[in-house]
Amino acid sequence: MGIGTGIFLITLGAILTFAVRANIWWLDLRAVGWVFIVAGAAVLLTTLWYWQDRKKRARTLIVEENRLSHPTAMMPPPPDPPPPSAPPT
Repeated sequence: MGIGTGIFLITLGAILTFAVRANIWWLDLRAVGWVFIVAGAAVLLTTLWYWQDRKKRARTLIVEENRLSHPTAMMPPPPDPPPPSAPPT
C-alpha cells in the first residue's frame, strides 16, 4: 500500500459520498464514502510518515575499512631465527 492506494481510496470515497445518488435501503453510501476517505487519508499519512522515517535512516552511513583487505605493499617475510647455540663444554 502506498500513495497510490491512499489517493484511490480518497477518490472512491469522494465519488460515493458526493456523486452517487443511489438509494440502497441496507447500505448508507455516504457513510461508506466517508469511511473510505478517512481510510485513504490514514494510508496516505502512514506512507508519508514511513518514507520520512526511512529517509532519516538512509542518511546514516557507516564505513568500516579493514587494513588486511587493502594491502599497500608486500612486506618481506621475517628473517629466520638464529640457530640455537651449542651447549658449553
